[in-house]
Amino acid sequence: MKSELSAHLAAPAGALTPAPRFNTVEDAQDYLLARGVSYVLAQFVDIHGVAKAKSVPVAHLGSVLAEGAGFAGFAIWGVGIEPHGPDFMARGDLDTIGLVPWQPGLARIVCEGHVDGAPWQYDSRVVLKRQIARLSQGGYTLYTGLEPEFSLLRRDDKGGIGPCDPSDTLAKPCYDYKGLSRTRTFLERLSNGLRAAGIDVYQIDHEDANGQFELNYTFTDCLTSCDHFIFFKMAASEIANELGLVCSFMPKPFANRPGNGMHMHMSIGDGQRNLFADKSDPRGLDLSQLAYHFLGGLLAHAPALTALCAPTVNSYKRLVVGRSLTGATWAPAYISYGDNNRSSMIRIPKGRLELRLPDGAANPYLATAAVIAAGLDGIDRKLDPGAPRNTNLYEWSEAQLAEAGIGLLPQNLGSALDALEADALITEALGPVAQEFLKLKRMEWLEYQRHVSDWEVKQYLEFF
Repeated sequence: MKSELSAHLAAPAGALTPAPRFNTVEDAQDYLLARGVSYVLAQFVDIHGVAKAKSVPVAHLGSVLAEGAGFAGFAIWGVGIEPHGPDFMARGDLDTIGLVPWQPGLARIVCEGHVDGAPWQYDSRVVLKRQIARLSQGGYTLYTGLEPEFSLLRRDDKGGIGPCDPSDTLAKPCYDYKGLSRTRTFLERLSNGLRAAGIDVYQIDHEDANGQFELNYTFTDCLTSCDHFIFFKMAASEIANELGLVCSFMPKPFANRPGNGMHMHMSIGDGQRNLFADKSDPRGLDLSQLAYHFLGGLLAHAPALTALCAPTVNSYKRLVVGRSLTGATWAPAYISYGDNNRSSMIRIPKGRLELRLPDGAANPYLATAAVIAAGLDGIDRKLDPGAPRNTNLYEWSEAQLAEAGIGLLPQNLGSALDALEADALITEALGPVAQEFLKLKRMEWLEYQRHVSDWEVKQYLEFF
């Protein structure tokens, strides 16, 4: 432990600190106390993928691992517990303990919901682990790399929002040096904090909307990848708040600018090699037959996947057909795949798949669970995804799309929910949380339908 502590204290800003691993709770407590940690966040997510937590003194870490931190289940979105029901016990995973570098004195442990001593089937992480177990029966591990885009904003005196840097006004700001440089304070604090927590950030860029950025970190097994994504959002929101800023993962904060995606790169491995990769692929995409079958499953279940990957009313402002001010939305609208084709739902970056459907509002555990279920169905049924489309589908007419058999993704939340409800394979794979998700999201859709916007008032108030 002494050598680990010395290395941690000596690490320069931005250095990658490997995540610790412990055999016993006592080892974990010694590690945390040696680093001045007083409290551990027992953290899980609700059905929306929003982080929830209790702060637990290090001395009581053992109880979080054995029994769990207790929560009133009815107070949490989507865990299927009524006011008269049992407590929701968030039981920690020892392998996920790590420091919270941007909040000295704190650590985090990722938890899963348990009720009456058993894993709770409404808990998102439990749902994902059930699908991972199905994969492992075939000797497979799904690896994912998630690419979160976000908007770094500032509120004005009237509560309006705009890019945090008022000089960030270019019509095409993607990769702009000045936009990147003038936001260094936030971006470097975020990157350094994540790297100090063992998340290997390897590049940072300004994206195609004003005030929009992306940090890329290395891929890992899909469960750890989801844990990292939640931790990423926790870090980004708190560091921004300390700087008087707002870090938003809202899919489409500005009507005429590209939205915030959360692209999911994926491959399947057997512990030794990437089973999606095959250099002899006659289609030239370096994909194996296994990858094409998995891809076929994603395309076959694309409408239902949309509800999990794009789960808000606002998500469909990003997925809507049509261009933005910068020339492209960078978001898919069509059920298709292609080589290095960013107008397709699935891009093929040689030997792996990039699902471009998810956005920043997605619950990564539920979205990944649904992806596994769809992909396994493709493998089981040996589905052929058809030929790749390597043209700009944004330019195609409806007639061209219809002739090629390319379907349109759901264009609003209501349609996506209908597709999910009609897809028995996906709903059965998710278990009871699927019906809870549908119930809550139908309420959201109904509320939106009844909402009267400023646009409607301006358009119709005196028109007639």
